Amino acid sequence: METNPYILQFPDLMSGKKIMYVHGFLSSGQSGTVKLLRELMPQATVVADDIPVHPEEAMAMLRDMVEREQPDLIIGSSMGGMYTEMLYGTDRILVNPAFEMQKTMTPMTGKQTFQNPRKDGVQELMVTKGLIKEYGEMTQHCFSGVTTEEQQRVWGLFGDHDPVVHTFDLFHAHYPHAVSFHGEHRLIDKVAIHSLVPVIRWIDDKQEDRQRPIVYIHYNTLHDGYDHPTASMHKAYEMLIARYQVYIVAPAPTNDHAALTHVQEWCEEYLNVPAYDHVIFCNQKSLLYGDYAIDSEPDENFMGTSIAYGSDEFKTWDEIITFFDRLGGQ
Repeated sequence: METNPYILQFPDLMSGKKIMYVHGFLSSGQSGTVKLLRELMPQATVVADDIPVHPEEAMAMLRDMVEREQPDLIIGSSMGGMYTEMLYGTDRILVNPAFEMQKTMTPMTGKQTFQNPRKDGVQELMVTKGLIKEYGEMTQHCFSGVTTEEQQRVWGLFGDHDPVVHTFDLFHAHYPHAVSFHGEHRLIDKVAIHSLVPVIRWIDDKQEDRQRPIVYIHYNTLHDGYDHPTASMHKAYEMLIARYQVYIVAPAPTNDHAALTHVQEWCEEYLNVPAYDHVIFCNQKSLLYGDYAIDSEPDENFMGTSIAYGSDEFKTWDEIITFFDRLGGQ
């Protein structure tokens, strides 16, 4: 696997902690995702193992593994997301969870080949009606242990172009943190970097009770007159969310609900997962409490440091990147 240019952004993510990865159907503990997670978080320990084909055996094995490994975070993808939801008591992220495995597996009836090598050397699997029924029975146990506490421990990430699994609404009926990301079914590098890592960072910060300096970015700095992202904005945003708690601030016109919807849709389209639950509508910017505010029209009453986007000192995002780079997260 090629070295990822973004790896240096996450050297301390989940440092000293253990992450358990639960793979998808026809995969194994040797999947490329496991290698990717280890590259992205070199200071964390990532554990994974081959999941038995039969669901009851799989759940027993996974529960034993959780008890033995005591992971700080469990990440499950597809079928693994379905199993991970039922591993109550641990912080969890489900990526395109296949809560309707019976429906997902039906087109696969017949001989299938494992996509990754397994420890037992088995390379092929026969998908039968009996096996499909077993998975259907297992999925009936999903959401059986949802409590108010569990709802705050679980995140669901769903590809907006996933051709295989469509369980966003089913998940959201039980858990509040359901987030769409730009992508398909597989957890590829780009999705991991731009969608999974921010959620892992939020979980890590919560576990450590870590309070990062707050940066407000006004919506007027993010786009140009054609509603396109401003030059170098994405580069700056990625750098900032790795070091700070970043919120997008936009005006809240009283009688123009369409404007509010437009801001939300723009942030979802261009900023995506990192902006989830991080958009603030506010007409009184002086009431915001934080450390930095990036704004083309700074409020003189803001108690923190104002950065005047478009001024001689901060004419573009490149100058802002240099400024924050020198601060080093302070």
